[in-house]
Amino acid sequence: MKLRTKLILMLGLIFNLSLFAQDGYQLSGTVTDSGNMPVPGVNVVIDKTTTGAATDFDGNFQLNVKRGDVLHFSYLGYVKQSITITDQTNLNVVLQEDASELDEVVVVGYGTRKKSDITGAVSSVKTDELTAYPTSNAEQALQGRAAGVVVQSNNGGEPGAPIAIKVRGNSSIGASSDPLIVVDGFVGASMPQADDIASMEVLKDASATAIYGSRGSGGVILVTTKKGKSGRLSVEINTTYSIQNTSNRLDLLDANQFAEYQQSFNPGYVQGTENTDWQDEIYTTGNISNNQASFSGGSDKINFYSSINYFTQDGIVVNSGFEKFTFLNNVDAQITDKLTLGMNLFGSRSTKDGISTQSSGEDAIASVNGGGDDVVSLAMRFTPDRGIYDSNGNFTQNSVGDGIENPYAVANEIVNETKSDAFRSNLYASYDILENLNFKTTFGFSTTNENVGYFKPQTFQLSTGGASIATLKRTNILSENYLSYNLEIGKGQLSALAGYSYQKVTNERFAASTQDLLSDDFLWYNLGAGTIQNRKITSSWSESEIQSQFGRLNYDWDDKYLITGTVRRDGASNFAENNKYAIFPSGALGWKISNEDFLKDSNSISSLKLRASYGLTGNQAISPYQSLALLAITEGTEVDAAPSFSVSQEANPDLVWETSYQTNIGVDLGMYNNRINFSFDYYNIDTKDLLLEVSTIPSYTGATNLRVFQNVGEINNKGFEVVLSTRNIVTDDFTWSTDFNWSSNKTEVVSLFNGADIIDGAAPGYFSGKDTYILREGEPVGMFWGHEYTGVYQGGDVPEGSALKGSYREAGDPLFQDVNGDGTIDTNDEQIIGDPNPDWNFGLTNTFRYKNIDLNIFFQGSYGGEILNLTNVQLYNGDSNALTDVLNAWTPENSTSNLPSNKTRDREISSRFVEDGSYVRLKNLSIGYTFPQDIVEKIGMDNLRLAFSGQNLLTFTKYSGLDPEASYFGGSTTATTNAVQGHDFGNYPTIRSFSLSLNLKF
Repeated sequence: MKLRTKLILMLGLIFNLSLFAQDGYQLSGTVTDSGNMPVPGVNVVIDKTTTGAATDFDGNFQLNVKRGDVLHFSYLGYVKQSITITDQTNLNVVLQEDASELDEVVVVGYGTRKKSDITGAVSSVKTDELTAYPTSNAEQALQGRAAGVVVQSNNGGEPGAPIAIKVRGNSSIGASSDPLIVVDGFVGASMPQADDIASMEVLKDASATAIYGSRGSGGVILVTTKKGKSGRLSVEINTTYSIQNTSNRLDLLDANQFAEYQQSFNPGYVQGTENTDWQDEIYTTGNISNNQASFSGGSDKINFYSSINYFTQDGIVVNSGFEKFTFLNNVDAQITDKLTLGMNLFGSRSTKDGISTQSSGEDAIASVNGGGDDVVSLAMRFTPDRGIYDSNGNFTQNSVGDGIENPYAVANEIVNETKSDAFRSNLYASYDILENLNFKTTFGFSTTNENVGYFKPQTFQLSTGGASIATLKRTNILSENYLSYNLEIGKGQLSALAGYSYQKVTNERFAASTQDLLSDDFLWYNLGAGTIQNRKITSSWSESEIQSQFGRLNYDWDDKYLITGTVRRDGASNFAENNKYAIFPSGALGWKISNEDFLKDSNSISSLKLRASYGLTGNQAISPYQSLALLAITEGTEVDAAPSFSVSQEANPDLVWETSYQTNIGVDLGMYNNRINFSFDYYNIDTKDLLLEVSTIPSYTGATNLRVFQNVGEINNKGFEVVLSTRNIVTDDFTWSTDFNWSSNKTEVVSLFNGADIIDGAAPGYFSGKDTYILREGEPVGMFWGHEYTGVYQGGDVPEGSALKGSYREAGDPLFQDVNGDGTIDTNDEQIIGDPNPDWNFGLTNTFRYKNIDLNIFFQGSYGGEILNLTNVQLYNGDSNALTDVLNAWTPENSTSNLPSNKTRDREISSRFVEDGSYVRLKNLSIGYTFPQDIVEKIGMDNLRLAFSGQNLLTFTKYSGLDPEASYFGGSTTATTNAVQGHDFGNYPTIRSFSLSLNLKF
């Protein structure tokens, strides 16, 4: 009986085992990285099947398997791993980082490509680089991170200041050279917050950018925001608080020194009773608070990612600040096996409390005031022996030179507020028509509403009080539709793309201003309280459209030979009827030499690829109606006259597109299992039919001083780019990696309209219209223009080749080169005196990790560019406060000094004020600690990290001004062009910050 029972049990066990082997069982597992951190989103797939699963946020997965199955584990940035199932019921899998990252998927226009298959010049910027320190937008974080990309604030450390980005130099003179920003497929979008970005690619050559045709000449920045993943709800919180101060101040005269200085050439000067450091009065301690929360999750059919961000900054100049609230919501849904729907929503509201900087000599209500609208330059110019208030309680006035307003009053009394609301939505549907054929359609809509209010009270004595308001409403509609086709042909892989795009942008503007308000209580909310004769009202409406057809063909043969062809045909309403359409083709070749038989088994060379491309991109970035004749309205008032109109712009029916002809040759090299990765690119860009607004001889009776957009010539940009990434040490406890990028760009004006020079000025208006830069054939763009300073006149005979200027003919006066030899210094002796274009730019990052501690050191810099220091032109002029250097100026007893004697002179634009602008800056230094997983789990979290960082800690430079990253545009009549570079006057100072950051994940 017992034997019978045992036999039955054995038969049952065998039967169950056979069922087990046949039907399988449920396997559980966890996937972590080498640091024992869970890796969510890992694909776990059974070999030769479509059956699989994905790890959740904690790295866990479950999958039905049977003995003998082979599981493949794959995730972006990690080495693929395969495990054969025996009898395991639980697996703990550790994925190692993939040093090569060659299988990384890179976003390109209207699609993705493996990094190893890219034939164009593309730079990828890592997410952790964009979030290394707090910024109001991701454009700031791009500085120094990509070769060939130069990023600069338009006004130093001003809260909310616009950011200028140049990719491979200026591709234009009179039209915009800004890169096109594409966010989640929306062309022309604004940049999202850095914490929301999943990937960023910078497309630089024609092979990469020609798919965007007429908007690709300045490069393209592709941004993909974060998406949700299947699994449980994930919550992440990032918060940063920063303390900020000025990184540099000018060494100005105090009250006693100033009196000594003035009395050296104005003996009758009477010293005031105060000693005010005006820089102390306008500068304060600033701060940043940046807080973001994100929520993501989903299932096999639908996923979502939502985030909110609140950013505030109190600037280091009193009463300047910026506040911004943003939200982002991404939803993707797999409706059927063939149909996927998605939605991207983005919104923001910002308020900027502006302080007048970068003086133009005229304020927002057209009150000309000797430059008295600029807080920073006023604090430099205003005499230090005066207090804030006089004995009558009024704001004090300058005791020498121009009548300028009190800097404390300008900083504290004037209100300049900009409020902006932005909303963007982008809907898409993707449908697999056939196994290899997909159709995708997108519809996007964005709107921006901006209100700028300006108010100056009646308490000012030298300039008129008043108020103004300006509004802008912009709507942007985008529709794109394209087919994608993929097919294997023998050893080759063919992919094709064809599509149609339509975009319309509408702008509505309104502005009104008045002066002499009845009361200062209204700000700009009751302009009817101003005088009638000083009221001004303007409004405008414009619309522009672009419709395009585009296509791309990629063919990869045997994973060795790569071919890419792209074409786009654009039609833009900005151009004349006969020239509205243009075609922009490109082609590229790639050769994966490392996959050839003679190299594929190399122990040292892991990957080697040659790339070459040629193509055309365009530029239509001018305002609408620039090819048409335009009328200007002169407003009427009840007191003076009725309104009238006149011709303001001549028609140009022959205006055509700017076109850039681009060549790129590159090599990508990986060595020693891709522990060392090196890329090199050479490019040459000829931009022809340059768009520039120039004066013209009117063909209309009674018209004068007309301007018209014309195609004026050609410029050339050529340069080199180097990228080097190394993993110097990789152990279980310690890693050290280095990322280095270097780029050099040379720009040359090849031809101009009729070969004539274009000379203009960007100095403040009260510099009496001095020219400061020139465009000349054979020279780089924006060369400085003025007199060549040759030293100090010692008396007696004037040195040969030099001459004195005007009435300044005493010993101690400045000497200048007499170009035409007539013994007189005038405009005929002006010449090129400097070059603002740097020889090269670089960025260097070292990252160290020891167990749970990480250290990041980021240097960024520029070499060879010069700066025209207009601040010093003013401060050595004798009619304002001055730098302490003037105490060492020429005197009969100090005749070896190279500084002219102290006196009031004409503001000179000369080589004396052209300085070397080279610099190396410790941009960011951060140290972080990630708490061990066992501690974090005990307090109910998935991750906890603290970091402390400092920004702009050290700057190594010979430049004497506040900051070598100067970007003054001031009073230039071509201020919207790319010709004004390297000017410095009254910029908002650069900021030194110390930040504490916290990252939480649940």
